[in-house]
Amino acid sequence: MSDTQEPRGIQTLLPTANSNIHKTKEEKERIILEASSAYEKYLDALQIDWRNDPNSANTPLRVAKSFVNDIGCGCYQEAPKITAFPADGYNGMVFEGNIPLRSLCSHHHAPFMGRAHVAYIPKDENGTVVGLSKLNRIVEFYARRPQIQEALTKQIHDAITNVCINNRGVAVMLEATHTCVCNRGVKHDGTVMKTSVLSGAFFDDSKTREEFYFFVNQK
Repeated sequence: MSDTQEPRGIQTLLPTANSNIHKTKEEKERIILEASSAYEKYLDALQIDWRNDPNSANTPLRVAKSFVNDIGCGCYQEAPKITAFPADGYNGMVFEGNIPLRSLCSHHHAPFMGRAHVAYIPKDENGTVVGLSKLNRIVEFYARRPQIQEALTKQIHDAITNVCINNRGVAVMLEATHTCVCNRGVKHDGTVMKTSVLSGAFFDDSKTREEFYFFVNQK
């Protein structure tokens, strides 16, 4: 898992909304203050008298803090530490489903939420497995950024591929409801977007692929 380190004293912009530059606590506090000031101007441009509204008086600061510390924290956090262990000869599928997924559409900054299902297969020899909760941490690390679901699916797939050394294949499927569809544009509730990235045995072997989707559907 790659994580770009910003040279101290130099303000480097994230090259894309779903990329990452690890920030220190002090740097994140500076970002929050600057973003809060900018959001004040945004609300002014919308002609909202937020300064005199008791429920909106601190909104610019709240919005900035929620993005840096929660909604978009994956842009600024250090990548999770992932330790791989010997698989001890296990060469079957490792599957984890229904991992909570919360992210932010990079087009309208509207939330999308759902579930992630991930799997990998260690190699017969020299295969490795990772701690189960680490799969959750990978999903969380990449989900907490503004992005499109298609790119998020690939980011999670590639990260698992990198940490599960000597794997025979990785599969990732995301299913999510996008509030930009519910609240704007077509304004349709109840729709679910599903995306998947498969590699190795999951892509080449139909039986392995069917086993993965069978697990996905066992909810």
